[in-house]
Amino acid sequence: MNRKQFLQLTGGALGAAAIPQSLQAFDATAKGKLSIQLYTIRDAIKADLEGSLNKLASLGFKYVETAFWPENITLKRAADAIKAAGLKVSSCHVELPFDTNQKVFVETAAAFECNRLIWHGWPEDKRYSSLAGTRELISMYNKSAVFAKGLGLEFGLHNHWWEFRNKVEGKPVFEYLLKETDPSIFFEIDTYWVKVAGYTPSDIITKFGKRARYLHVKDGPAEWNEKLVSDNPDPMTAVGKGTQNIPGIINAAKHADYFVVEMDKVEGDVFEKIKESVEYLKKLGVR
Repeated sequence: MNRKQFLQLTGGALGAAAIPQSLQAFDATAKGKLSIQLYTIRDAIKADLEGSLNKLASLGFKYVETAFWPENITLKRAADAIKAAGLKVSSCHVELPFDTNQKVFVETAAAFECNRLIWHGWPEDKRYSSLAGTRELISMYNKSAVFAKGLGLEFGLHNHWWEFRNKVEGKPVFEYLLKETDPSIFFEIDTYWVKVAGYTPSDIITKFGKRARYLHVKDGPAEWNEKLVSDNPDPMTAVGKGTQNIPGIINAAKHADYFVVEMDKVEGDVFEKIKESVEYLKKLGVR
């Protein structure tokens, strides 16, 4: 199941989570904690939610990053399963909080007791091909941040390759995002897509500085190819088994609160690759 199919499963998954009068802020003050994007095990979750989360806990995870859920899994069931497995939520991938998505945005934060909401950024928005379009999107992100701040929440942006490959007025899109978005907006740097776009991830992390609060840590060939346009990436490897300079990435991430393992596509047993990734990252001091 690819990302497009995964997103299509979410239409009926909003549930009926109650919105408390005040949202409990999630404590994310410690630096460099290990988390995992649940998109990595989306097929396992569809087959066995509770068992899959228990497997993650047995591999040493304490935190997970949520995305979207199959239509038979409500926010409440997902939240209950995460807690039952002894896990906490480091961050949530969400849609931008406009129109009907505002309610889901708030319900998601409440259900998972998480105050960090991240725009997942998929698919590519063609407005990134012009300066006017890029600034229109920046305005939407800034409005999203204002909405989040009004609820005591924090809003972040997750990148793919196009924010780095696309250039407008001679500059890559990410330069505009970094300079013109509200300073309260944090970034979740997907180090794999940065490398796919032709940049050195550690350099980009350093450039984003204190705003690089989350990293997607993933490994594999990390080369551009046209299959990516149709959401068909090359299979990824366990962290430390591909082309990424993972120690360099970790060393550059002086302001990162979380290192989030993610694999968009793998060959073989995904949990075995997750286990290998955890063992490797723990050797680098990520826990």
